[in-house]
Amino acid sequence: MKYIEEFQDPALARGLLDQIHATVTRPWALMEVCGGQTHSIIRHGIDQLLPDQIELIHGPGCPVCVTPLEVIDKALEIASRPGVIFCSFGDMLRVPGTGRDLFQVRSEGGDVRVVYSPLDALRIAQENPQSEVVFFGIGFETTAPPNAMTVHQAKRLGIRNFSLLVSHVRVPPAIEAIMGSPDCRVDAFLAAGHVCSVMGTEEYPELTDRFRVPIVVTGFEPLDILEGVRRAVTQLERGEHTVDNAYARAVRPEGNPAAKAMLADIFEVTDRSWRGIGVIPRSGWRLAERYREFDAEHRFSVEGITTLEPAECRSGEVLQGLLKPHECEAFGTTCTPRNPLGATMVSSEGACAAYYLYRRLGGTPAPVEASPVG
Repeated sequence: MKYIEEFQDPALARGLLDQIHATVTRPWALMEVCGGQTHSIIRHGIDQLLPDQIELIHGPGCPVCVTPLEVIDKALEIASRPGVIFCSFGDMLRVPGTGRDLFQVRSEGGDVRVVYSPLDALRIAQENPQSEVVFFGIGFETTAPPNAMTVHQAKRLGIRNFSLLVSHVRVPPAIEAIMGSPDCRVDAFLAAGHVCSVMGTEEYPELTDRFRVPIVVTGFEPLDILEGVRRAVTQLERGEHTVDNAYARAVRPEGNPAAKAMLADIFEVTDRSWRGIGVIPRSGWRLAERYREFDAEHRFSVEGITTLEPAECRSGEVLQGLLKPHECEAFGTTCTPRNPLGATMVSSEGACAAYYLYRRLGGTPAPVEASPVG
């Protein structure tokens, strides 16, 4: 349990909290850009332990949540076609499209399968040459490399009945879009350590300089997050704005060169739509032209999709940090994990799911589990 238990030490957490309390002198709003960090914050009650002057804002760091409705509807259309085996990670099956989800497609006879790796989908394609096998490739820079490798393998092995439905997004353009919004009130960012372990930190200095906001790379355990908050608040109080790597045990400035080379070969940067936010320029990837034959959108000519978001769902405001989940009128009533209106209530990294799971139903009740300070 090394790197887990030692980063949940109550005495060390109390020490970090004391330092934060001693440092802060005015209100600051910090945004964590990772759904895993959001769940850790809510699970351990970290936001309730911080000084009142510090607000943690939950950003668009859930890959399932930001997958646009149009892409979900394209997935539903492809999965419904005869002769198709549609493969996905499990948390995508209950994400609502326009009127239904992948579970309903499966109940109606569609061959929808849960896999644990894109290579599982490639193996299914090898075992079922008479079928078209599609893998739903979503996520940030963390899941893009294995999906890229799978396409590389499909081409190398000559597996022609495999394709990828791509909805990959990139974090730095999202930070840029958030800071460029007239409604933005973010003073500093806690960047996602796993994203930076792949891509490094080289894209962030330009953002810190242009918007004059600190960006602190953090991990996911309580002490990681508290240390990230401490470093961010220290910079803010000093009037500084630099990139600070508080997750050096996993992140190097250059990232992972092999993974980045694979991404550069298989994908090309493109504009992407983010669910609840809209189109962010150069914020995603699509398959490069030389791999276009493995693009499910191209192969199945999925066009003319009409989407319709539920009017009562305010997940877009949650994803932009403009609204806390329990402030949505539908939260916990007409919108629950069993009957979700939006993806933020479905995903294991969604902010609404975190608030529901840990009973943040309004106000500031004590967390369900013991806090990191015991």
